[in-house]
Amino acid sequence: MSDILALLANPEFWVAVLRIGTPLILGTLGVLLCERAGVLNLGIEGIMVAGAFSGWLAVYLGANLWGGVAVAALVGGAFGLLHAFLTVGLALSQHVSGLGITLLASALSAYGYRVSFPKVSTPPTITTFEPMHWLGVPVLSAQTPLTLLALLLVPVVGWMLYRTPVGLALRMVGENPQAAESQGIRVAAVRTGAIVAGSALMGVAGAFLTLSAFNSFYFNMVNGRGWICVALVVFASWRPGKALLGALLFAFFDALQLRLQQSNDAVLPYQMYLMLPYALSILALVLVARKAAYPQALMKPYRKGER
Repeated sequence: MSDILALLANPEFWVAVLRIGTPLILGTLGVLLCERAGVLNLGIEGIMVAGAFSGWLAVYLGANLWGGVAVAALVGGAFGLLHAFLTVGLALSQHVSGLGITLLASALSAYGYRVSFPKVSTPPTITTFEPMHWLGVPVLSAQTPLTLLALLLVPVVGWMLYRTPVGLALRMVGENPQAAESQGIRVAAVRTGAIVAGSALMGVAGAFLTLSAFNSFYFNMVNGRGWICVALVVFASWRPGKALLGALLFAFFDALQLRLQQSNDAVLPYQMYLMLPYALSILALVLVARKAAYPQALMKPYRKGER
């Protein structure tokens, strides 16, 4: 117990929590935007892989770091546009389309890597974002600008959803698209915009892994973070503030299990520690999900003029 208390008092532990939580914050906000508009986006896992690869490759080929972030966002938005075409335009199954996007984006990223580096056994490296030491805040100053961007986006998305006409329209098409249409709101356009914007955030979430957390791209580096983001949206009851809390909670458990594995007092198999963040997240999800007020039109296709 004393070791755990000492760990919690160590600023480096909280630096790790925030670093681990950054892609989860960005990805969860992306899923939240899509689902608030009534569309489930299971393409997040593949979109994060594509964002990680495209952002890293752009920087490797000569773009600056923010240019790499922009490329990752554009690639994510492009896959989001495809998902919107299938689910909003053609009213196809959101589950099937999302899983198809994940497979397509992951496969294209793997193919692009193999074509770009056919004879390379070790992934090339790039120069990543530097920590923001100029901030002077102990935990934040050890982070990169993408972490600050993720934290700032939480109140921005909350303000947009609850304080602007765009947010009202987005929430309305996710709750009652028929009523939204009767008020002159173009349901298809709002849903498409939300999916593209949310997918762009997913792409940036992936780019964080190659432009901040690591300095190269390798397969399986997303490692299920996209699926965690989908669960965190339910945990957060589709609210940005709670999404931040959920992402940091999972990151806390993940950072804790990494430190417990390295502890001299560790007596359990390492698989038990690896399971810890997922098991505790499932428990938290079970306790919260029953009371979650989900968007009423979520996963329900809508065709203009239908009642």
